Amino acid sequence: MKDAVATYYFRPKEGITPEWAAQAIAEEQTTGTWTDISTREEYVHYLDGQVENLVQSGTGYQVSIRYPTEIFEIGNIPQYLSVFAGNLFGLSRIAAVRLLDVEFPKELIPYKGPKFGIEGVRKLVGTTDRPHVGTIIKPKVGLNPEDTASVAYEAAIGGVDLIKDDETLTDQKFCPLAKRLPLVMEKLDQVKSQTGRTVLYAVNISTAGDKILERAEQAKEMGANMLMIDVIVCGFDAIRVVAEDPSINLPLHIHRTMHAAITRNREHGIAMRPFCRLVRMLGGDQLHTGTVSGKMEHDMQELIGDNRTLTHPWHALKSVFPVASGGLHPGGVADEIKTLGSDLILQAGGGIHGHPDGTRAGATAMRQAVDAAMEEIPLVTYAEDHPELKRALEKWSKT
Repeated sequence: MKDAVATYYFRPKEGITPEWAAQAIAEEQTTGTWTDISTREEYVHYLDGQVENLVQSGTGYQVSIRYPTEIFEIGNIPQYLSVFAGNLFGLSRIAAVRLLDVEFPKELIPYKGPKFGIEGVRKLVGTTDRPHVGTIIKPKVGLNPEDTASVAYEAAIGGVDLIKDDETLTDQKFCPLAKRLPLVMEKLDQVKSQTGRTVLYAVNISTAGDKILERAEQAKEMGANMLMIDVIVCGFDAIRVVAEDPSINLPLHIHRTMHAAITRNREHGIAMRPFCRLVRMLGGDQLHTGTVSGKMEHDMQELIGDNRTLTHPWHALKSVFPVASGGLHPGGVADEIKTLGSDLILQAGGGIHGHPDGTRAGATAMRQAVDAAMEEIPLVTYAEDHPELKRALEKWSKT
């Protein structure tokens, strides 16, 4: 495929034909404008967007628009987005429009993708086929470095594979990164010596664009074994600049905070799918995509498709570990695995730290829930001789 093809859902306003609306999107995003112009030369037409596959979809329509590769500046993600997702959202004669997906030709992907991917992260942690269990330090903000490290230890010794900062914790005075990171890594070293297990810590390096590489380098020097980036608020090139640096050979955990402002409306905005593709292209190793059973709103088929976009073969790029997070607890684990598969990170914050017997027991309960699901044993049955899981199910059975 030489050209890029973007798929949109749209709903025209009353009196506007779907053909007119589809053509308006194609023109707005390529060479057209709202009126005849004297500067439009004939040779420009080869850059016109081409309307394809216009069909009815629910109360609106779905259309594919083919964009010639020549309209793009190769490797310029901001420019890519200005084409696929620029002014079309404000067109006054179209009531709603949503970018559903983009198929990128190889020419528009001058990136190496994830350094580690699912296979590489599994190698670091020492797993083969089971989902990984992760947690977020809770409360989200406010703990001092010592207490943060203590919570991390309890979660790690309880059995999690991944501990991450929350999206709002970066380098505040109450818990500076330079103090927090070494203390957490020291505790994870203790867990390694006690259990032989490697636990990853995704330290949040999100900051201004001109500072993120420096922060990544500082985190590496302080012993970090994973980095975290809030991609929507930092910008997609934040992933690229860190992933492309040859000296930072660490997996990247990508959080999608603020995404729902763009993705939640089923008729207007941008679906998660294009973001999945960009994160994979640019070098993210893990990306939050949502849960089957959690607290965040989602569309099941979109979620399944998003995860496949990260895990299935695509342009020879390594796969990305999907992260299920947001209101997840042991009682929901079986549904997550049944629907999304085992190449999955089950990220529980309150579902671990809210366990009646504390963080360690909460982490153990999550691992027990994973074991039960992988062995295809009903949770209630497995809980009969696993007290941590039993206590968790008792607390959250009606959640």
